[in-house]
Amino acid sequence: MRHARRRVVRRVTQLAAVGGLLLGGTMVTSAVASEPPDPSVGVPYSAKPGTGMGTDLVSRLGTSRTAGSWVDSSGRPVVAVTDEEAAAEVKRAGAQAKMVAHSMSDLKSATSTLRSAPRVSGTSWSLDYQKNQVVVRGDSTVSSSDWSRMTEVAEGIGGFVRMERTEGTFTTRINGAEPILSTAGRCSAGFNVTDGTTDYILTAGHCGPDGSVWFSDDRGRDQVGTSLKGSFPGDDYSLVKYDSGRAGKGAEVVAVGEGEGVRITGVADAEVGEKIFRSGSTSGLREGEVTALNATVNYPEGTVTGLIETNVCAEPGDSGGPMFADGIALGVTSGGSGDCAAGGTTFFQPVTKALTELGVKLIVAKQAGGAAPAPSQGAASPGSSAPVAGEDVAGLLTRITDPRNVGPGLLVIAGSLLALVATRWIRTEQDRKAYRQYYSATWG
Repeated sequence: MRHARRRVVRRVTQLAAVGGLLLGGTMVTSAVASEPPDPSVGVPYSAKPGTGMGTDLVSRLGTSRTAGSWVDSSGRPVVAVTDEEAAAEVKRAGAQAKMVAHSMSDLKSATSTLRSAPRVSGTSWSLDYQKNQVVVRGDSTVSSSDWSRMTEVAEGIGGFVRMERTEGTFTTRINGAEPILSTAGRCSAGFNVTDGTTDYILTAGHCGPDGSVWFSDDRGRDQVGTSLKGSFPGDDYSLVKYDSGRAGKGAEVVAVGEGEGVRITGVADAEVGEKIFRSGSTSGLREGEVTALNATVNYPEGTVTGLIETNVCAEPGDSGGPMFADGIALGVTSGGSGDCAAGGTTFFQPVTKALTELGVKLIVAKQAGGAAPAPSQGAASPGSSAPVAGEDVAGLLTRITDPRNVGPGLLVIAGSLLALVATRWIRTEQDRKAYRQYYSATWG
């Protein structure tokens, strides 16, 4: 009976060890064959996306009782309010309330007055929610007489309009993250979008008029597509229709340089105070913060409204490039002033408005548990925002040894192998004892 029990224990242990090997092997195989669920590919950069709570509260309370919202350094939403009752409602919702003197209606009325004044190229204005002011800026091309005239308009509005001169000039930033070229100039693929039938590149509207033909090389041999449905000035977005109708592999990823990319998993409106990243072919990956919304810029080519204002730097060659936060698409580069040596201001066309106006949807990666698989790695199509380098031996070894992906599987395998060795040793030792006991007369 005792020997029978030993055999049962050994058999159960062996079966468990074999099952562990199969389970561990499956875990390793799955981890190597599939993409990691994290929205970034090969880069440590991320930014906490805005909660949306502040925007929801502003929408609910109305423009006469609020004056915008932002996120503080800890990521907590703050709402500017004009009365105590609104402040109490904001606090009940879990956000911070800041009492201000001027409502959003007042701020927008001021921008309407500025817009109705004679247009001055090289100027911009935006809403500074945190200081409850309208900020008017003039670049180095604005003459002293034009600036004096605008100052008079601002003084007529009230003391909450702040006038500032800025270095450099407000210009559109031709080029970007993944270059596309045409006779209209060199620009950038921002994000890939689709109408359900055909795929397109979403880029800046100032990159070229409708009908512009784009190439992925500077010799005009590899044709990508043709521009259509552009809006500039007024807005700054356009579509480039792929000649093949499809964006190809890597359509859900934006390039950040050195063969690396960030997987795009969604789209949202930007929030003041939000940490963001921008990618461009001239200055690469840069980080900054959203400083204002609903910005208006008077470029030499015309006026663009509804832009996102940031303190991230950009240079000629970065236009049309993607702006994002933690895998969430926010904007495409429009223009700005300054450079990445001295710093400056950069404006972005909000992606949400562009998608709505154009009637298309962003092509995004599905996260773990989604209905579709995550994007496969490999060379992207010419207009894709980010061709992520294909898997090589070093990359495969990195993923195999990454404890986040296959560590548990390797541990299971190791444990199972130890169990098999142990059962083998136990069985040998038991057999040796049995042999010694049975043949005690001849042992030794």
